Amino acid sequence: MATIGFHASHEQISPGRLLKDVQMAEQAGFDAAMCSDHIEPWSVRQGHSGFAWSWLGAALATTGLRLGVVTAPGQRYHPAIIAHASATLADMFPGRFWLAPGSGEYMNEHVTGGAWPPKETRQRRLEECVDIIRRLHAGEVVTHHGLVTVEQARLWDIPETKPQLIAPAISVETARRAAAWADGLVTVNQPPGRLKDMLAAYRDAGGRGKAVLQVHLSWAQTETDAVGIAMDQWRTNVFAPPIPWDLPTAAHFDGVSAGVHEDQVRAAVNISADTGQHARWLASYLELGFEELYLHFVGQEQAPFIDAFAAHVLPQLRPAGQAPTGTERAL
Repeated sequence: MATIGFHASHEQISPGRLLKDVQMAEQAGFDAAMCSDHIEPWSVRQGHSGFAWSWLGAALATTGLRLGVVTAPGQRYHPAIIAHASATLADMFPGRFWLAPGSGEYMNEHVTGGAWPPKETRQRRLEECVDIIRRLHAGEVVTHHGLVTVEQARLWDIPETKPQLIAPAISVETARRAAAWADGLVTVNQPPGRLKDMLAAYRDAGGRGKAVLQVHLSWAQTETDAVGIAMDQWRTNVFAPPIPWDLPTAAHFDGVSAGVHEDQVRAAVNISADTGQHARWLASYLELGFEELYLHFVGQEQAPFIDAFAAHVLPQLRPAGQAPTGTERAL
């Protein structure tokens, strides 16, 4: 049974407003939610970046949804802190919280003043952090000296249900490598062939657990408005790595995206005023083998999107008579 979730974009919406949005999404029939974890938005026009971990506690306490977060241990966050925060949420909300630890982006990590390592070093640092987090979640006393340092760390409140560690990946290579440690895979919408290759690489390497897709989309009453929303809010997010990994501030992203054209944004965002077209796009992702879809409407006003997709899209993605999984949990 597919899960259709709501993506909460901290870079675009204030935390107070975003909390109301995720509550609205649950009431409308979305099954789950996930969020980003930034200190810097992708654009000055987006203009927000609340602290994800505070928000997660409030969102879990005021909805019945399962929630996840994409985060980056190793530089801005020490892995013991991520282990502590995630264990606390998992203890308070058993089975309702997961995290996706990634290798990070300079826009968020430069605030520490530390050097920004090459990608391979960041990947090895992540793998050390994952091992440290798992050991702490298991109740061990951890000392570790490597790309990160831990001295006699211990968690005193160990959740009975451990939070899943889902691997965020954009490339086939990262998906294959993550199979060694991950409880599942999460990526973003890309051409179908590339998504199929990523899933195959992850599964063929022994990857277990769920396959999750975050879908960037823009919808409005008119095609012109749908295009305008995407161009304004998401044209900074059309670049292949290493650009999104290595630029330091929202102003830098605005600078490099000044000449971005509509066709480039359409390659990164599913844009249409037709809810039927959106339903067909989403159904095609499920057919590829993704079990959970998190819909990221790239505009800042979420209510019209939530209402329209609850009425016209979500019913097309569920068998007749199937209730939202959030409703089933509440019952």
